Amino acid sequence: MKDVLEEFVYSLASRGLGLPREDRVVEVLGYFVYDTLKVLVLLAAMVFLVSIVRTFATPQKVKKFLSGRSEGVGNVLAALLGIPTPFCSCSAVPLFIGFIEAGVPLGVTFSFLVACPLINEVAVALLFALFGWQVAALYVGSGLAIAVIAGVIIGRMGMEGELEEFVRKSISKKAKEKKMKWSERVEFAKMQTNGIVRKVAPYIAVGVGIGALIHGMVPVGVLAEVAGKNNALAVPVAVAVGVPLYSNAAGTIPIVQALMSKGMAMGTALAFMMSVTGLSLPEIIILRRVLKPKLIAAFVAILAVSFVLTGILFNALIG
Repeated sequence: MKDVLEEFVYSLASRGLGLPREDRVVEVLGYFVYDTLKVLVLLAAMVFLVSIVRTFATPQKVKKFLSGRSEGVGNVLAALLGIPTPFCSCSAVPLFIGFIEAGVPLGVTFSFLVACPLINEVAVALLFALFGWQVAALYVGSGLAIAVIAGVIIGRMGMEGELEEFVRKSISKKAKEKKMKWSERVEFAKMQTNGIVRKVAPYIAVGVGIGALIHGMVPVGVLAEVAGKNNALAVPVAVAVGVPLYSNAAGTIPIVQALMSKGMAMGTALAFMMSVTGLSLPEIIILRRVLKPKLIAAFVAILAVSFVLTGILFNALIG
C-alpha cells in the first residue's frame, strides 16, 4: 500500500509539472508532498494513541517508576523502554513531553528520546539479515550506550531552567489521579492531537522541505564520494548531511546499503543512519516548542559528537 501511495504522489507530481518521473524536480516535490503528509498523519496518529495511553499510564505512575532510580539506572531503564517503542524521532516527542511534565528527571527523559527512534526490533532484524550479527550487536550496544551517556551528561548539566515556562508550570502542578470515562479519554486525545499538530505542522513542512532538497539534489554517488573511505572527514560529513533528513531506521537501512555499495565505509554509513533516525531536523523543530535554544544546542552537540565517535570506532573495528 505504501509503495502504491508513494508512486501515486510521484506520478501526480510528474504530470502536474509536465516532467518525466526521473527528473530531480519531480523527485524533490514528490518527496516533499509524500513525506510531509506521511509525517503529519503519523504524528497525529501517534499523538492520539499516546494521549490515550497517558490517560491509563498516568504521569504519576511513570514518574514513580523512573524517578526513584539512581543516576544511570534510571537512564538505562528509560533507554530500554525506548527500544520496543516503535516510534520515529518525531512521534517519540509526545511521550518525551509527557515524561517531562510528569517530573521525570530531564536526563532520564533524554535517554528515552535518544533510544526510541535509534534502536528497534525491525532495524536490528534488517541489520542482522544484511550485515550479520556482529554489526547488529555493535549497533544496538552503541545505540544504548549513546542514549544512556547522553542522558547522564544532560542530567548533570543542570539545565532544567532551559525548559519553556509553560512546561515548568505544568511540572509544578500536582495533578490528582482520577478515573476517566472512555469519552473523556477520547476527547482529551483529540484536544492534544489538534493542539500539537496545528502548532508544529508549519515547522515540519519546512524541515521536510529541506530534507527533500537534499534527497533529490544530492545523488547517492556524490555523498559516497564526499564521505568515502579516503576522506578523513568522512564521518563528520555523513553525520552533518544526515541530520536534516527524516526517516525511521528501517527506511534508512536500504540507503545505508546503497551507500556501502558505492564505496562508503560501514562505520560512516551507520553514523549517517544514526544521524537520520536519531537527530532529525523535524524532531529538533518540534522539541523547540518545549526546550530553549541552549538545551537544544547541548542535545544536538552531544548526539552529533557521539555519532561521529561511534562511526570512527566502527570504521576502526570493521572497516
